[in-house]
Amino acid sequence: MSYHWDWSFLFQNIMGGDETYLDTLVSAVGWTVAVSLTAWIIALVIGSIVGIMRTLPNRYIAALGNAYVEIFRNIPILVQLFVWMFVVPELMPHDLKMWMKQDMPAKEFITGALGLGWFTAARIAEQLRAGIQSLSGGQRNAGLAMGFTLAQTYRYVLLPMAYRIVLPPLTSEFMNVIKNSAVTYAVGVIELFYQFNQINEETSRSLEILVIVGGLYAILAYAANRLMTTIEKRTRVPGFIASK
Repeated sequence: MSYHWDWSFLFQNIMGGDETYLDTLVSAVGWTVAVSLTAWIIALVIGSIVGIMRTLPNRYIAALGNAYVEIFRNIPILVQLFVWMFVVPELMPHDLKMWMKQDMPAKEFITGALGLGWFTAARIAEQLRAGIQSLSGGQRNAGLAMGFTLAQTYRYVLLPMAYRIVLPPLTSEFMNVIKNSAVTYAVGVIELFYQFNQINEETSRSLEILVIVGGLYAILAYAANRLMTTIEKRTRVPGFIASK
């Protein structure tokens, strides 16, 4: 027997209220974008710091960066989210612990963004490390020979080129952040996958809502891809990966 598709549930009010299921999906898109962008900013900042640490001549700093990558890259993101939600508060001083458990605003959102951001940062750190090490040693030496400090050499010589080289994998990571945001439903973020479960339980229109939610994730990921591709084209350097 063929399946009977019915999309009218989108315009039904939820349990006698004024909000429709379509309204909840629109809200979920907003939360998905918000948690994804917040996590991406966290990942880019921390990943850049850790990636630089791994290329410094100080072996202790490099080892610390390597330890971060190995820990956060090899623990499943769902486990990390639960650690942020339930374990980290228990490690805090009593007053801070009680605030984090009871009074912290947007607790679920912050937990989801931090967990997703720190997980993705380990991947970005590895990519940036590879980008910096792909540059010839002459660039670092030239910067130091010009009188730059090591920090200035990174700032003005190495990083501008390394970021251009790793833009293609960074594009994939940005898309992955959007797709991985679905996991944050486990800590209560009311994003698209969370609403998928809610609407499916109340309407039993599994296929319709799955098509809609899957399509929305695809649209968001594609938009991220187009944004990063535009940045690649505007910043590319002939002869390097991002210029192809």
